[in-house]
Amino acid sequence: MARIAFALHCGLSFVVLFLHPVIGDVSYSIPEEMKRGSVVGNVAKDLGLDLGTLSARKARIDTEDNSGKYCMINLNTGELIVQERIDREGLCEKKPSCVVKQELVLENPLELHRINIHIRDINDNSPQFKEESLKFEIHELADKGAAFVLDEAHDADIGDNAVQGYSLQQNDYFKLNVKSKGAGRKYSELVLEKELDREEKKEVVLLLTALDGGSPQRSGTVVIHVSVLDANDNAPVFSQEVYKASLPEDSPLDTLVVTVSAADADEGLNGDVTYDFGHVSDEVRKIFSIDRKSGEIVLIGSVDYETTSSYEIRVKAKDGLGLSSYAKVIISVTDVNDNAPVINVKSLTTPIPEDTSPGTEVGIINVQDRDSEKNRQVRCSIQQNVPFKLVPSIKNYYSLVTTGQLDRELVSDYNITISATDEGSPPLSSSKTVHLSVADINDNPPVFEEQSYSAYVSENNKPGSTLCSVSARDPDWRQNGTVIYSLVPAEVNGASVSSYLSVNGDTGVIHAVRSFDYEQLRSFKVHVMARDNGSPPLSSNV
Repeated sequence: MARIAFALHCGLSFVVLFLHPVIGDVSYSIPEEMKRGSVVGNVAKDLGLDLGTLSARKARIDTEDNSGKYCMINLNTGELIVQERIDREGLCEKKPSCVVKQELVLENPLELHRINIHIRDINDNSPQFKEESLKFEIHELADKGAAFVLDEAHDADIGDNAVQGYSLQQNDYFKLNVKSKGAGRKYSELVLEKELDREEKKEVVLLLTALDGGSPQRSGTVVIHVSVLDANDNAPVFSQEVYKASLPEDSPLDTLVVTVSAADADEGLNGDVTYDFGHVSDEVRKIFSIDRKSGEIVLIGSVDYETTSSYEIRVKAKDGLGLSSYAKVIISVTDVNDNAPVINVKSLTTPIPEDTSPGTEVGIINVQDRDSEKNRQVRCSIQQNVPFKLVPSIKNYYSLVTTGQLDRELVSDYNITISATDEGSPPLSSSKTVHLSVADINDNPPVFEEQSYSAYVSENNKPGSTLCSVSARDPDWRQNGTVIYSLVPAEVNGASVSSYLSVNGDTGVIHAVRSFDYEQLRSFKVHVMARDNGSPPLSSNV
């Protein structure tokens, strides 16, 4: 029998993948409360991106910290579309600048473009007073020209859309004096124009209107009740105009934050000072409380540096007959390492062909830590002994790339554990496991179990009788590993070998086609080919 020897030479081709992320910024300015489906701008055009590649590169709008995704991208036109309600007051409160930060992410190769959307205020809020009515008690001997500070109205809008002035309903006793504070804030004072006479009139009812500067203009009103009493000529005076305090975000409930103090030079009821918050949000009242007698501000709810890093609270001191003054309290929340890193798998290619070149990107990982400074610095890694590694990419993105040749016949699946640890003290960490499957390619030909096979047959045998069988194995998967047997075309004594023998294509069993005559043919050799069903097919002979 002839022996067929073969050798398979495999060459590994190493490809170095250079990541060239293109980072670009684009800014838009839109009014708040735009309708869903409104076009912000053509981000593809503004960034010079090819519209035809947006779908193939999985273009999408993302955020750095997994906060609200207010926009989406139309993959056909490249337009940035509003998909969620944008309420400037809910996002930025009274901050002069309100920016929604979105990110446009593209893959293959990875690109990250920052999109800054400046939200312009519209006049969608009316001025409001904290109380439904204001009450004053003024002595009948009060001098003409005496001024009484009124509570400010609050307007959630900013700039010209905020409170711009006040007006007072016409009356016989008072006029209104409007003044300005820092940052353009307006407040008003009641100024006595005509002396009061308790015997003539015990109570004066006034209507105060607060007006904003928007178009159309909005307004809010409050009723002022003035009771004519004995004189109270000294308002409380705070020991400081501004109180500052620092509060760690993990402080327990009932922590004393700061104590405010005001003194009143009057005696008795006129000098009895009580404390309260000025116009503050319901959220602040759920977090802090103030003792009306002592002025102690205490923590009653949880604070989170990552949500709100500081609070500015107006505190009111009022004496027994209604004279009041205000001070400012600034509470700075300090960060503690209370957030573990969060691992987000942004993209994952699975299964991976086993002939994938080393250096191929198969996944994109994003790691976020909501803490600040050192507490948010994160180290990211994967376990050893796997043909993959993490390559730092843009900002807090990593690319998961192959480092060696894959072989499905050796390892068909990988469970890769990604670990992230921050630099806090003590450090916090998290992990996430991703599953990658290796896809088969037809890289193995069938291999016969024997280098040669021999068979003996008696002459005058019956046609169709079994002579022997051959067997080959292919380690590939499914059709790539399915083996089909056939005779290699040749001649025996001038006749086709197929007129002497046949082989079952599925089992490899060889049968005699004719009856043999020893005097005419004592021995002969044939070759059998084993071929797989791959594309292209691989084969070997015996």
